[in-house]
Order: sequence, then structure tokens, then C-alpha cells
Amino acid sequence: MRAIVAALVLAVAAASVVKDDYKDFIITKEPMINLDVKTKEVCILKLLNHILQPTMYDDIRDIAREFVLEDNMDKFLKAEVIKDFISLYKLGMLPRGEIFVNTDEKQLKEAIAVFRILYFAKDFDTFIKTACWLRERINNGMFVYCLNVAVVHRVDCNGIVLPAPYEVYPFLFVDSHIIKKVHMLKMTKGWLDPILKDYYGIVIKDNNLVIVDWRKGVRHTLTKDDRLTYFTEDIDLSTYLYNMHLMYPTWMIDDIYNVNKERRGEVMAYMNFQLLARYRLERLGWMMCDVKPLLFDKCIKKGVWPKIMLHTGDEMPVRMNNVDIMTDENAKIKLMIDDIDMMIRHAIMTGHITLRDGTVLTLRKAEDFETLARLVLGSTGLKNDDAKIANLVTLFRKMLGYGLYNINKYTYVPTALDMYRTCLRDPVYWKLMKRITDYFVTYKRLLPKYTREELSFPGIKVEHIETDKLVTFMDEFDLDITNSVYLDQSEMQKRRSDMVYVARMRRLNHHPFKVSIDVVSDKATDAVVRVFLGPKYDCMGRLLDINDKRLDMVEIDSFVHKLDTGKNTIVRNSVEMHGIIEQRPWTRTMWHRASDMSGTGVTNIDSWWYKSRIGFPHRLLLPLGRAGGFDLQLFVIVTPVRMGLVLPTVDLDTMKMRKICPWTTCVDTMPLGFPFDRPIDERVFYNTNVKFLDVKIFRKDLVNTNVAKDIDLSEMIMRRDDLTFLDKDMLMRRSYRDVMLMSVDNMSHL
Repeated sequence: MRAIVAALVLAVAAASVVKDDYKDFIITKEPMINLDVKTKEVCILKLLNHILQPTMYDDIRDIAREFVLEDNMDKFLKAEVIKDFISLYKLGMLPRGEIFVNTDEKQLKEAIAVFRILYFAKDFDTFIKTACWLRERINNGMFVYCLNVAVVHRVDCNGIVLPAPYEVYPFLFVDSHIIKKVHMLKMTKGWLDPILKDYYGIVIKDNNLVIVDWRKGVRHTLTKDDRLTYFTEDIDLSTYLYNMHLMYPTWMIDDIYNVNKERRGEVMAYMNFQLLARYRLERLGWMMCDVKPLLFDKCIKKGVWPKIMLHTGDEMPVRMNNVDIMTDENAKIKLMIDDIDMMIRHAIMTGHITLRDGTVLTLRKAEDFETLARLVLGSTGLKNDDAKIANLVTLFRKMLGYGLYNINKYTYVPTALDMYRTCLRDPVYWKLMKRITDYFVTYKRLLPKYTREELSFPGIKVEHIETDKLVTFMDEFDLDITNSVYLDQSEMQKRRSDMVYVARMRRLNHHPFKVSIDVVSDKATDAVVRVFLGPKYDCMGRLLDINDKRLDMVEIDSFVHKLDTGKNTIVRNSVEMHGIIEQRPWTRTMWHRASDMSGTGVTNIDSWWYKSRIGFPHRLLLPLGRAGGFDLQLFVIVTPVRMGLVLPTVDLDTMKMRKICPWTTCVDTMPLGFPFDRPIDERVFYNTNVKFLDVKIFRKDLVNTNVAKDIDLSEMIMRRDDLTFLDKDMLMRRSYRDVMLMSVDNMSHL
């Protein structure tokens, strides 16, 4: 039923986009004040539509031509940001058409200057007109990045839902062979040899909807880790990491942006912890052991084939297996990394660090973890917001770069590790993050273990936990990649593509489930409930104790619940769990909803799919199960609401206003990851307010279900490949040779 509904929504949305010519909101030259969120969102959607080409909208072109930055300095909170940008602009910035890489020092410096003039615009009218001016003049990728960060951090943009990055710029999310087929269809206007259409899995609907099956084609593998590509190349997981960076850019460390009032360092550190824990669960499902931290004296055994083609036609470089890390080119970077590494580890062990300006920071107490996290993930200095050359994560990325020499200062072909939207594809990224999080693990080990008073909740007992059957499967999803093609002159005049191009992909999903928790209380009180999912056995089948698996516990839900006296039954549906985002609708659907000027459409704010500006994909709550069940454990702890245990400057109201409430950051000030963030004293850990439950996660095989609906499969057989995930989904034409081989195999068993 869900698949049918999704198909209907897709067809209706695509048909309406192709056939209907609705009225857009016009960005006027007069001051735009008192605009509602829907109208503001239309402006943003127009600016980001077909970003690789000059805008197709007359109003944006008119504003860009007539709006003069130098004549409107009084409309910005800081006039110096305009002067700084103009000086950079006159010297020459990243050319239009080149690839923007926000981890490159020079390009990042230019991007920060662009962000400043957007951020310091006094009102939305000045902001949107400045954006129109930039849209027609600066690099496309830089414009998208700066506009996204500005929308996330401007108060008057609160409630605006940005389009998914995989629809704005599909190149970084979609395999190159799909992009190539779409370009071929664009050139031929949908005409193609019927045999090739069938082989490639291409279907063209009557409403000019073109579907390309992602599964049809050659799949490249370098190592056995490639069986996890369904997770590491998941578009929503990459979007999650990218959005977290937009929320807390590593270069945004100044009080003028008010980000220091939030638990930004702790949030980013815990996000990395949780991503690693979730990745380890996925590996464990395939009986693969833990990922090892990155060491410079070892070669990189596992290569990466990104399968990414950029809009310039360049392919992201391939790194083969068994590549040495150390080269003549990165020796200087290694020295800087060693110096910073020694400085941070010395600070952790001694409990203090002295910055270059003489500022002394203490690293002794639990609340000082915020300082350490900003130190490691931000930069070595906590003042100013310039692009830092001493950012540890960026230095590691440079150290591991394996691209060719650049022809000039702007010709930059990034590797998968260089981009936030592609780095999860590279196995070395997980080794890098394992090394980065080791700083935090070491710091937490030096803190006192939690006492029984901190762990217990007198008068509260978790009596029973129960879940539905946990079942995972590979789902189908249609990804709109129309923005990967260029519009011709007639399409530009019509302001739409004649055809809508869709990539049909397979992705991990699970059936909705409920967790029921029975809690007995001797009083009426507010309580914080945390729910974790973690391993029971290691990769060799050995039973794990609590300290062996504490860093592998994935926090799938956390919430405040008001307990009544007596028995309380708490039921949590998986789609309602905290910090979880359901499937994002097509941007075309958002566009129509926002463009419904009659007011009859659904409001974007607080709608069913917009819970917060950041959120983990609901589909990926559970790791891929096994046919006979994947043994894991569910853990529940109920604690009182505790306040005042983080930096005094943290303002919970600020985070609530910006809708930044991952995990318990807006309701509780206990350290994120509690109670598993520190080594555990088992003598005081097991109290009445905690409980474990053994669970099994099953996998639904898809031999005869959920296959491509629009392709003739009558003569297809399954191709077997041990190095790819769920090999039963790979289809190929049955040949006479295959029939003979099957007959021989059958005879061999007689």
C-alpha cells in the first residue's frame, strides 16, 4: 500500500510540474515586508532551481541587475562586510562553473565573505535582494552553500525548509552511470533503442516522466566493505551529515553568531560517536569486526571507487587498495597534525591548555567537554571566524588527499573525502573519525565514573519492555534528478523542463514498530527516558559485557515523560521517536505547497515531515537484519530531569527557538550519551530504573516482492555476486548458456 501511495504522489507531482503553469510569487523591487514563511520559501526555491544555469526568472534577473551593494551599505548591520567582499570580488573569486569545495582554504575564505553579507543584512528584503545579486555573479556551488548556511542561521528565515541537497545538485549523490543515461535521454528527447531501454531499466511515462533504474548497470567493488554501500552511500545519511555541518560550521566560532549559546561542540562530537556506533552495528550484521583508527605508519588497505561524475565532466579520483599514506607532498601537513595532536593530548592529560593569545582553558570537569569538542572539531583558537588552517579534521582530509596536482589555483577536482556530501563513501573516513573520537574517549575515561546517585531514580522501576517484530527490507525510492540536466532555450522560457528525470534506487528501510515500556512510580514526576539499541555479541560471537559495548550503543529515542503514581505504560512509535525525520517529500511537492497562495495548502512549519532542522533518517533506525534474526539488545533508562550540568552560557531557549534539539539538548543537561559516555562501574549501574531486552532484527528477502514494477522481468534471472549487498536483486537476461549451466548444477546434486 505504501508503494502504491508513493507512486501516486510521484505521478501527480510530476504531472502537475510538467503540465501546469502556476503563478509564482514575484520578487519585487519595492521593500518586501511582513512576508509569510510560504512566500519566503518560494523565493529560496526559485534561487536554487537549476543552479548550474543562469536563473530563468525575470524578477531575479531584474533585481540582480539593478541592486547595487555599494549603494546599500546602510541596509547591513556591518558595513565592513560589504567592503571586505567587494575587495575579494574585484581581485577575482572562484569562477562560475568550477567545483566549489568548502574544505579548501582559499575557497572557504571567499565563502565566509559571501555568508557575512547575507547574514548581516538588516531585514529579509535586503537579504533576498543580495541573494539575487549573488546568484548571477558568483560561483554556483559557493552560492548554494552560503545561502543554505545563511537561511539556517538567520532568525527571519526560521521555518523555511531548504530543498534536499541531492535534488539541488544530484551529481554528488547519484552514480555517474545514471547521470550519463539521463544526459543521453536529454539529448535524444527520450528516444532510445528499445533493447537498450529494457537493458538499462529505462521507462518513459506518458506525462514525460523518465525513470532510470539505478540497479541496472555495472557495480564496481574493491573490497568486501563495498557490501555496505547501501548504508555508506545512502543519500539521506549523507544529507544528515551535511545538514549538521550547515548547522554548526567548523569556521563559525565567534559570539557574534550566537552559536556559543548552544551545545554545539558536544552535539557535533556525539553525532560522530553515534554515526560510528551505527556503522559498527551495520558491520556487525555482516559479521565484520570493528573499524580500526587511522595510523600514518600503515598503508590504506581499503580503496574507494566513488562512482561520482561532477558537472564539469571530471570523475572523482579512484583510490586503489594498499596505498601508502605518507608522501613527499604531505610531509609538512603531517608535522602540523603531529603538533596539534600532541598539544591536545597534553591538554587532556594535564587539564589545561594555553592558546597563542595567552588565554588559558581548563579541561578538568565534565562541563569542560564542550571546550574540548570545540577545540578538536572547530579549530585550535576560539576567537574570530576566519577559515582556520589549523582545523584538525580539515588537515586530516588534506593529508589523505590523493588527487592530482591542480593546473591552477581554482582547477580543483575533489576526492570523496573532500566533500561532506560524499565522504561517507570512503572507508578511510570512518577510520579518521575513529581517531578523532579517541580524544573524547580518553577525556571521558579520566572523569569520575557515574555514582549510584547519578544513575538511579529512587521510587522508579522499569518493569517491562516489549517491541513489535523488527523487520528490515530494501525499499524503492524515486529520486528527482532533473536538476542534473541543462535546460534549452525554449525550456528556459517556459521555466520548466519538458521531461522529469527520476532515478529509481533501493535503500534500507524497516517496518514501523512500537516500543512499549511499563514504568512503576511511587510519585508523580517528570522523567527523561532514553532508549538505546546495541550489540549483544561481538563479530566472533562472544558475549559482550557492558563496558565492551557501551560505545556501540545507538540512542534511538529520548524524551521527557510525566509519570503518574502507579503503573505507567509508555508507547513510542518508531515514526514519533525524537530526532527522527521521515522521508522528505519531493521539492516539487514543497514548491506547489509553498506556491499555494490561496492558503489552502499545508503549512510547512511543524508539518508531519518537518520536525526539526536536523534529524536522523527514520529508515536507518535499525541495521539490516538477518534471515534468522540479528541478535541485539534494547536498553532503557529512566532518570530525573537534571539541569545546570553544562556550560553556563548555554541557553536552552535559543536552541528551542532555532529548532535545534537533537537528543536531550533542550530538556536535560546531562552529558550526551549518558550513561554510556563514561566507563561503567557495574556494582552501581544495575538499578530499578534500567532494563535490557534481547531483540532480533529480521530481514525480508525480496526475491519475488518489491521488484521493479515497470520492467519486463519474465526472462530475467538473478546474478550472484558475493561482494555486493543483497545479490538477489541483481537481474540479468537468461541466456542459453545460463540454462545449460543451471542444468549441469542440478545434475551435480543427484
